[in-house]
Amino acid sequence: MKCPGQDTRYWRPGAIFEVRCPKCGNEVEFFKDDTTRTCKKCGHRFLNPRMDFGCASYCQYAEQCIGNLPPELIAKREDLLKDRVAVEMKRYFKQDFKRIGRAVRVARYAEQIGKEERGNLAVILTAAYLQDIGIEEAQGKHESTAARYQKEEGPPVAREILMRVGAREELIEEVCDIIAHHDHPGAQETINFKVVYDADMLVNLEEEQKDTTIGPEKLASIIEKSFKTESGRNLAKSVLLKRGD
Repeated sequence: MKCPGQDTRYWRPGAIFEVRCPKCGNEVEFFKDDTTRTCKKCGHRFLNPRMDFGCASYCQYAEQCIGNLPPELIAKREDLLKDRVAVEMKRYFKQDFKRIGRAVRVARYAEQIGKEERGNLAVILTAAYLQDIGIEEAQGKHESTAARYQKEEGPPVAREILMRVGAREELIEEVCDIIAHHDHPGAQETINFKVVYDADMLVNLEEEQKDTTIGPEKLASIIEKSFKTESGRNLAKSVLLKRGD
């Protein structure tokens, strides 16, 4: 069966349109499912400015349907992937709003730090949303939600989710590696790992501050020694130290 979005029988007016070539201004005809077209006048090849790849962020048949995507569109697909992962995380935790809220806060900080550090946001945000995944399996198998059990059970759950939403194998491997030891950094870690670590550390310190107030000098020392990126360190200072002013 052909995807209705690609079947011309279901197309509406406007599915075939013309776009000016960004190089020479010549009119180039596009079908709505064209990923790129080449200008017949100057030979410039450019992306379809109206193409919507929302379904390609999770559909397992995306490559069969659309074909090989240009690097720019692969990046866009992975950008959309994080939104799908966020939905899957919320489905997993169901009514556990505390866990959902924590994952969202970690992801929010990870995005801020990741942009500054120029990390791969698809990896960073996916790992941030899924770092505590597997808690139900830990409770069921080990009758404990201890960190070591979550890290043991988390990667298989994350892998299942990421395969279901159509993530690349390379992304799945990196995300699962981060989840498996996200709060125990090794001597050599990627920038993506460091960003997730710092975001998680920041949320941990926020939660500690609610129960026991850490003095500003001690807090400043923890931030200086514990955070792995300069951007994470700066964000932690702006979020945590200002509260003690």
